[in-house]
Amino acid sequence: MTDAPSLSFENVAVQYAGRTTRALDGVSFVAQPGRITAIVGPNGSGKSTLVRALLRLTPLVSGTIRVGNDALPTLTPRELARRVAVVPQREEPTLPMQVDDFVALGRHVHRAAFGALRVEDRRAIDHALARAGMPAAAQRRTDQLSGGEWQRVRIARSLAQDSPVLVLDEPTSFLDIAHEMAVFELLDELARDGRTVLLVSHQLNLVARFASHMVLLHAGQVAAAGSPLDVMQGALLERVYDWPLVITRDPAVGALSLLPLRRRGGSS
Repeated sequence: MTDAPSLSFENVAVQYAGRTTRALDGVSFVAQPGRITAIVGPNGSGKSTLVRALLRLTPLVSGTIRVGNDALPTLTPRELARRVAVVPQREEPTLPMQVDDFVALGRHVHRAAFGALRVEDRRAIDHALARAGMPAAAQRRTDQLSGGEWQRVRIARSLAQDSPVLVLDEPTSFLDIAHEMAVFELLDELARDGRTVLLVSHQLNLVARFASHMVLLHAGQVAAAGSPLDVMQGALLERVYDWPLVITRDPAVGALSLLPLRRRGGSS
C-alpha cells in the first residue's frame, strides 16, 4: 500500500431535491493519515450525506472534496476506488453469492476487467476475512449471514480492496459488544499502520476512546471539531442532541464517557 493521502471536505454544501434546507451547509474538515477521524451527530445531521457525496451519489451545491491534492471530479471511478474504500450504511447484494466471491469484489480495481483471480488476490481475500473475524465464513452464502456477520463481511471486502483511505458509515450496526470492540480495535490498528480512517458513528463513547479527531455535525453544519476532549462537552452535546446528559470519565480506562439522563421521574 502506498502512503495514504488525506481526505478533505472544503466548504461542502448539499441540498436534496424538494428540500428547503441544505443537508450539508459549508462543512469543512480534513481526515489525516495515521488517525481515526470520527463524524458524529444526531439523526439527520448530515453524517451519511458526507459519504453519499464522496461516492458521488449526490451532487455538491458548492465546495470541494479532495483525496490528497486531487479534487473528486478529476478522478475516474477506478482511480477513486484504488484510493478510497467505502463501507456504506446500507447495502444488499442483488442476488445471494458466496462470501469469498463477495469479498473478491474488492479486488476488482487491481485486475483486468475479465481477469481471473491471481494468487495475490486470493491471499488478500483470505487475509481480509481473517482480519474481519470471518475466516470460517468464506464458503457460506451472503443470505445465510446474520446482520452482524454481514457487517463484518462488508468490512472484509473493503480491506481486500487495500485502499489507503477507508471510510465506514456506522460499521458496528448489528454487532454485539465483543465484535463492536473488535471492529474499533481493527480500525485503530489500520490507522496506526498509516491508513486514513474516516468513521461515521453514533457510538460516542467508543469514538471518544479510539478517535484522534472528532467532527460534530448539527443540522448540516459543523458544531464542533477537535480532539475528544474538545468535543465531548456536556453543554454542547446536550444542546445538539436535545437531551439531558452528563460527561464523565470512565474510571477503568480514563476515557471520556457520555451518560444520558432520565428526563423526569427516574433515578437511573
